[in-house]
Amino acid sequence: MDPTHAPDFQPPSQNPEFEPTLPPTMIPNRRPINPLVLADYPNPLDKPIEPAVSKHGNPHSSHSMSSSSVDKSNKKEFKHKIAKQPTELEPFSSSDENENDSHASSKDLPEILDAESFIDASVPGIEPSFPFLSEKGPKVHSYQIADLEEVPHGIQRQSKSLEDYSFPTHRLKNKMTQANKFPLVIVACGSFSPITYLHLRMFEMALDAVREQTRFEVIGAYFSPVSDNYRKPGLAPAHHRVRMCELACERTSSWLMVDAWESLQPKYTRTALVLDHFNEEINIKRGGVLSKDGKERLGVKVMLLAGGDLIESMGEPNVWAEQDLEHILGNYGCLIVERTGSDVRSFLLSHDIMYEHRKNILVIKQLIYNDISSTKVRLFLRRNMSVQYLLPNSVIRYIQEHSLYVDEKEPVKLVLNK
Repeated sequence: MDPTHAPDFQPPSQNPEFEPTLPPTMIPNRRPINPLVLADYPNPLDKPIEPAVSKHGNPHSSHSMSSSSVDKSNKKEFKHKIAKQPTELEPFSSSDENENDSHASSKDLPEILDAESFIDASVPGIEPSFPFLSEKGPKVHSYQIADLEEVPHGIQRQSKSLEDYSFPTHRLKNKMTQANKFPLVIVACGSFSPITYLHLRMFEMALDAVREQTRFEVIGAYFSPVSDNYRKPGLAPAHHRVRMCELACERTSSWLMVDAWESLQPKYTRTALVLDHFNEEINIKRGGVLSKDGKERLGVKVMLLAGGDLIESMGEPNVWAEQDLEHILGNYGCLIVERTGSDVRSFLLSHDIMYEHRKNILVIKQLIYNDISSTKVRLFLRRNMSVQYLLPNSVIRYIQEHSLYVDEKEPVKLVLNK
């Protein structure tokens, strides 16, 4: 998060006192996210690359043999070094649920529709009701989603106080599913006022990029909303933002979680310290994650998920302290989702600290551009305009029930720049 929004912000040039971060020795998995190439090794590697061989010791590839001389039953005996497709990996998103669920008959589905929503307009004396066309703007009704206070099975709801806080682990893997990969947890810090489909999509895009381009396995992912001490226009109270993030994760995802620790802090918490918190909870207190064979515990790499705009703020003078950038990029790493109009790669080339840690930064290109902005969503709500399909229905209904963002005012310049 942008440090300039902290109430006690002082430019790094004034040498303010910083709360110290964890030493690198307490961060077990600091290997770079990008795989090393030959040019990265300090000494030359003269040993030639040996071709993959079959169990029978034949060094030649299957392409050098005629199809008639190869028994089809022996094709599986060749060891392929090509990475598996994402569809062959363990399902992580809600779209990977058992296909049998989609064949459930209609009689097995719960009746969630209100009788009042299906009034027959042909009945004399009864006027048809179309509440979604009311003067107060479009509404999301109870028949469109489940009860907001209904906690799905296995979900851990976050506390509203530090005294009752516990770190959420209900969707955190406790054992690796692939022996040849390293464990990774993704963390997104932000306002999330409100959370939108773009915030959710960023995690899915990061998951795809990690699966296809790295040797890491994602074992969990977290939203970490900022506290009320983050001075930013349009910031709803922290407990509302945490609950909206929970609703978005509960109703739309099977692997995302929300951690309220940062939002419960009595003061603004630097991003470097937030990542230290996740490292402490996952690696120090819980000892990491079990390997696939269960014989050892592995240190989990923690990475920051951010948009291109946050990364560009790291290049502004007197905003981010250099020791924080070194700590975040060097000891943890960053997954950067490009936004429309931003050139993250050119920025990485020009920034000294980022270029130094470029192997620990993974740039994720949006194949389908999504520029949903929380600022614009708040503007639509103030103008009584529809925000349907910009954020989950459960979040829209929560905003309506608590009358959030309706009477807020924000600077025109801030809205136009989004």
